[in-house]
Amino acid sequence: MTDLDPGLPVVRPRAMGRAGLDLGALISAVQRNCDISDAQYAGDLTLCTFLLKMRELYRWEHDIPLSEHMPRSEVGDWMNARSAMWELIETEPYTPLPLPSGEVDPFEVGRANAELIPHGLVYSGGYGRQCKPHFFLGQLVRSEIRHGHRVYVSGCEYARDLDAPPGMMLDGTVFVRTEALKRWLWERYEEWRFNPKRNEAMARAVAHYPFDRSPEAALAAMTGNETEAVILHELGEARAEADLGEAWSALLLAVMRGRAEIIARAVRDLYADCLSTLPGLIELEEPATLHFFFANFVGMRRKLYPELTEAYRRWSESGDMSTLRQAARDGLERWGGTAHGLIALHQARGEAVGEEIEARLAPKQVH
Repeated sequence: MTDLDPGLPVVRPRAMGRAGLDLGALISAVQRNCDISDAQYAGDLTLCTFLLKMRELYRWEHDIPLSEHMPRSEVGDWMNARSAMWELIETEPYTPLPLPSGEVDPFEVGRANAELIPHGLVYSGGYGRQCKPHFFLGQLVRSEIRHGHRVYVSGCEYARDLDAPPGMMLDGTVFVRTEALKRWLWERYEEWRFNPKRNEAMARAVAHYPFDRSPEAALAAMTGNETEAVILHELGEARAEADLGEAWSALLLAVMRGRAEIIARAVRDLYADCLSTLPGLIELEEPATLHFFFANFVGMRRKLYPELTEAYRRWSESGDMSTLRQAARDGLERWGGTAHGLIALHQARGEAVGEEIEARLAPKQVH
């Protein structure tokens, strides 16, 4: 279900391949699990976020091009029907995957992919923010090893849930979903287009692509560039996870669903960015990707590390990359140390660590 080719090589799946893989049954099982997850967790979203994600899920299900408007009344009827369906399946168990070797637990991702990769398919089933299960099944575009980690890049998606993160890391394996990335990039472009003065970094990024003449070609080029940025970030996440270990997961469980979780995740994101994303983007010497990185350097990350925004401003004005390089080096030491400090704090304070994190790191005022 894709309407714009991201410009990457394609591996076509086979509906009935080796040992009789039934693609239709597999898609149905994965989508069922996506629906069950949505039924259980959609209520956690704010109303605005929920409506936006539902609209995009409708667009995906009905294969509506990104540039086309959707019929409001039909979307509303679909949302009502979807909510009614969720009520019926909310308590159902997750469905095993029907694979040639037999039924496979939907969270046994390595075992599933061992059978699916030869068919030009890639699958993931894991937990995201607030422990929401995420599932997807897509077309395998390419597979590679980067810094000791397997990287799967997918294209067209055959099953997905309400939230479709462009990049995910599971047990040291990186999954990059170019269809989800493309849709997310288009959303960012549309947001900027309706208020272009609010985000100068986004304006600089967009200027590198021919959105005014050929939006499809521009989006394809942008998706190709940002695929590498997502890989770099997820590799940073993998390296950070390897460094911080299980103690970090225990910390997140202790602060789950509170402001301290937002702060802790921002700390690790900054650590990952200074480990891999920023050094990698600087090495690429592709200004568009750096501008886009800072167009999305928002929220808690920006509040915690305003020095990085200042380094970006200096680079934008002077073209001197040394300011960004130094900020990345400083951030690597600072946020790696902060992450380990939070682990030590959790070990000392236990379940009370959330209040301590907020007291130490929460921004005192919002600018």
